[in-house]
Amino acid sequence: MKTLQTPTQTTAVLAQLLERLDASRVSVDAHQYHTVVERLSQALTDTDVDWSSLLDQSPAATEIYENLHYAEAGLCRSPLEAATAAEMAAREAIERARRRDEPASASDI
Repeated sequence: MKTLQTPTQTTAVLAQLLERLDASRVSVDAHQYHTVVERLSQALTDTDVDWSSLLDQSPAATEIYENLHYAEAGLCRSPLEAATAAEMAAREAIERARRRDEPASASDI
C-alpha cells in the first residue's frame, strides 16, 4: 500500500495567498493572480500527495482541484447538501413564477 505525502509548506502558502487575493477588496495584479493559480495548479496535479487537509481549509484550492480532476471525480469536494438545497430552492422559485404568470381560469372568476 502506498503512503501519501502531506502537502508542502509552499503549497499551503500558495493556497493561503490565493484565498487572500480572492478576498481582497482592492484590485489585484492579474499577473500575480495568474502566477499563484498556475503554481498551485501544478502542485495539485501531484498524485503522491494527500490534498484533503489543504482542500478542507481552502475553498479556492478546492475549486482548482475540482477543475483539474473533473473528468475523474466531478465536483467531488462540493458540499452535496448545499448543492441540493440550492437546486430545490431554484425549482420552487421557478414554480412560483410559473403560477404567478398563469392566466386565471374560469373557476377563479
